[in-house]
Amino acid sequence: MKKLIFIALLSFFGAQGQENTKEIVVGDILTVGAPSAQYYKYVYFPKTNFIIKKGGIPNYNALIGNRVVVTEVAKQDGYTKVSFKKDDGKKFFNSITTVNANLEKALKEKEILLVK
Repeated sequence: MKKLIFIALLSFFGAQGQENTKEIVVGDILTVGAPSAQYYKYVYFPKTNFIIKKGGIPNYNALIGNRVVVTEVAKQDGYTKVSFKKDDGKKFFNSITTVNANLEKALKEKEILLVK
């Protein structure tokens, strides 16, 4: 009997401890965080040579803390793909208007942060 009660309490508190994230919809504001490695892994910025060819300046440190607006949300191959643009209307690296990201993994690695 004690084991049954212990298992029931453990499962109840385990379910309560799961992360409850709100559903991201078009128009939500997010913040770009620091990359999980040298470059962003789950926020799909173009490669450096492509940015340079388009006349941009590939400065990834300048992205940290930028507010972005979600422009598209799509379920794709088992994950949520979001597209976003900068909140102030400027371009990323002075050349890219919208960027895509894997929402779940980017939030987990803190490459994208929710604005409260």
